Amino acid sequence: MAELNPIRAWKRLLALPNESRTKTLLVAFLTSVVCAAVVSGATVVLRPIQAANRAAEVQVRLESLLSAIPGMQEMLTAADDAQLAAVVVNLETGRAAKEISPGEIESALQDSANWTPLTPEQDVADIGNRPDYAQVYVLRDADAVQLLILPIAGGGYNGPIEAMIALRGDMETIAGLTVTRQSETPGLGARIEEPAWQADFAGTRYKDESGDMRFAVAKGPATTEYEVDGITGATRTSNAITRMVRFWLGPMGYGPLIDAVERGEF
Repeated sequence: MAELNPIRAWKRLLALPNESRTKTLLVAFLTSVVCAAVVSGATVVLRPIQAANRAAEVQVRLESLLSAIPGMQEMLTAADDAQLAAVVVNLETGRAAKEISPGEIESALQDSANWTPLTPEQDVADIGNRPDYAQVYVLRDADAVQLLILPIAGGGYNGPIEAMIALRGDMETIAGLTVTRQSETPGLGARIEEPAWQADFAGTRYKDESGDMRFAVAKGPATTEYEVDGITGATRTSNAITRMVRFWLGPMGYGPLIDAVERGEF
C-alpha cells in the first residue's frame, strides 16, 4: 500500500542521494509549483495597485493637457457650468455605452469579445485589434461640447505609443496632444514627449471643408494648417504619429462619435 503520510514521504525524498534522478525531478517540479503560485499571487495582489497607478498617471497627463491648451483656463473660469466628464463610448455607434460605466471599462476590455480584428487595410495605426469601447472625456458648456479628449494608440518604431488628443468643439481643430506612453529612441523619436513639440498641435486642423483627412507630421517644418513640425532623424516615429491620428479620428476610430457631436446628438 502506498505511503499516504506526506511528512514521511517528504523525509524519504530528502534522504535520497542528490544524484538521484527522482529527487532532482521532484525538487524541480515542486520549485516550479511554488514559483508559479508566488507569481500568480503577486499578480493578483499588484493588479489593483498597477491599475490605480496607471489611472493616477493618466489623470496627471490629462491635467497637463488641459493646462497646455490655449484659452482653456479662461474657458473654464468664464463658464461656471462647464464640466469635464468621463464617458464610455461605443466606437461602432458613436454613442454613450449605457451597459458599461467608466469603472467597468478596464474589466470589459479584458474580454476578447469586446475587440474588433482589423484587416491590414483598416489597420492604419498598426494595432491589430480595435477596442469596441473607449473612455473619453467631454467638456460641456451648457448643452454644447466645447472639448473632446480621446485616448489614442498606435505602433511606433520601438513599441506601442499611447496618447490623448483633444478636439475643439468644431470637431475640425486639434486643441492639443499629450503622449502618455512611448518607448521610442532617446533623443530622436522619444522627443514626442517634449512639451515644445506637443504644443505644435494646438490649432492644427485635421480635415478640410469636404471632410477629407489631411493631418500629417511634416518631414520638416509644417507648411500647411494640417501639419505639425516633423522631428529630425525620427521619420518612422513621425509617420507612426501621422497614422495613429488619422486612424483614430477616422471612420474606424472615433469618426462615428465625432459625427454625432457635429450633429448635436451626443
